[in-house]
Amino acid sequence: MQVLRGAGTFSPAPDGATTHWVEQLRVPDLSVGTYSIARGGLDGQVPHTEDEIYVVTAGHAWLQAGGGSAEVGPGSVIYVPAAEVHRFTDVTEDFAAIVVFAPAEESRAGLG
Repeated sequence: MQVLRGAGTFSPAPDGATTHWVEQLRVPDLSVGTYSIARGGLDGQVPHTEDEIYVVTAGHAWLQAGGGSAEVGPGSVIYVPAAEVHRFTDVTEDFAAIVVFAPAEESRAGLG
């Protein structure tokens, strides 16, 4: 067993950027981390090679994905399949989400 303390807590980027990623767990079949976006920040992520689950723990934003959009906030749980273009926009409050990648983030990169 492993308890991930602090997972899902907003943390500003140390370099002044508006997004911050902290990985809290990595095993071959999944990885878990916290993705933070400062209020008004821009989310520049690119599609991932793994499926993702986001569990929003703080803040409010819109998620643009798969040709649609949805408002998300604390308690929202979002599934984004591998390779789907997605990003958070209109971040009105400091935003944090626990992100679960399966398999572990970037473990499929370069395959295919």
